[in-house]
Amino acid sequence: MQVKAEYVWIDGTSPTSRLRSKTKIVNMTFSPQQEVPTGVGSYPDWGFDGSSTGQAEGNRSDCILKPVFVCPDPLRKGHAVLVMCEVYDADDKPHSTNTRAALRPVAEQHDSENALYGFEQEYTLFQGTRPLGWPDRGYPAAQGPFYCGVGADEVFGRDIVEAHMDACLAAGLTMSGVNAEVMPGQWEFQIGPVPPLSGSDQFHIARYLLFRIAEQHGITVLLDPKPVPGDWNGAGCHTNFSTEAMREKGGMDVIHAAIKRLEARHDHHIANYGSGIKLRLTGHHETCSYKEFKAGVGDRGASVRIPLAVSQAGYGYLEDRRPCANIDPYIVSRLLLETICGTEG
Repeated sequence: MQVKAEYVWIDGTSPTSRLRSKTKIVNMTFSPQQEVPTGVGSYPDWGFDGSSTGQAEGNRSDCILKPVFVCPDPLRKGHAVLVMCEVYDADDKPHSTNTRAALRPVAEQHDSENALYGFEQEYTLFQGTRPLGWPDRGYPAAQGPFYCGVGADEVFGRDIVEAHMDACLAAGLTMSGVNAEVMPGQWEFQIGPVPPLSGSDQFHIARYLLFRIAEQHGITVLLDPKPVPGDWNGAGCHTNFSTEAMREKGGMDVIHAAIKRLEARHDHHIANYGSGIKLRLTGHHETCSYKEFKAGVGDRGASVRIPLAVSQAGYGYLEDRRPCANIDPYIVSRLLLETICGTEG
């Protein structure tokens, strides 16, 4: 059998990396009644031109793709998979842009914590130079009716959102929901609860599927934290986090201790939570200023929110509201583990 394997990786674009992908036809032996193999070991390492992705010089341009996560490709007919990869350099060492490699030992060190994440990816659909659904001139109505709105005058791009949700589910990703966001043309999908490594892999694949589906509609997806200047909401990637101890009876004490550790490293997290974060975390539009740290129950103007249901139950998870829409999930996952469970807090 011939399998269409789409190798996906993170490039070296700065300050915000991009997804890249290319197709490899892999010859395999399995019966037509069997599912396409999704074991990482079934797909070989592959090379690419790092000089075209900001990851190598032209005179030593070969970089290596090492598969780390495989799932069905719902966008292609026949036998097809998506292959998330780590990037290695010509010396077979993790490339400097390979942030997953830095997460691996941290995730292994704290494996007993059974940490789980929920990524809430906000994004903005653009048609040309304006958000989808915006008038050719001027601005739409003020924010208010668009959040979780219904109707052609309040939501724009639902066909893309629905197709993306179906694709993520067909790929076997742990998707937990979608909704229209506060600014018209802006949406959110959620991946989780998931562990740090495979969960971050799933998150990148979900982004890839979103970009590809929007591409089919001639629409651009922006992860810009402040896609439209002025009195409009920015775009974040609120990240829910819990350890097993937080999810058990008495977990509220563990959650409060974690928040204190997050406050102690606030500046370090801000510096790694996405380019343009200061444009988004202004203290307005459901944010806390990047200059301060604040936590509260049900407070969407806080740096870290404790959901009301968690406060009432006395256990559960916390929501870090600081990460931007353009975060690297491997970095955010590592920082939360290091700060909350390590010795860095």
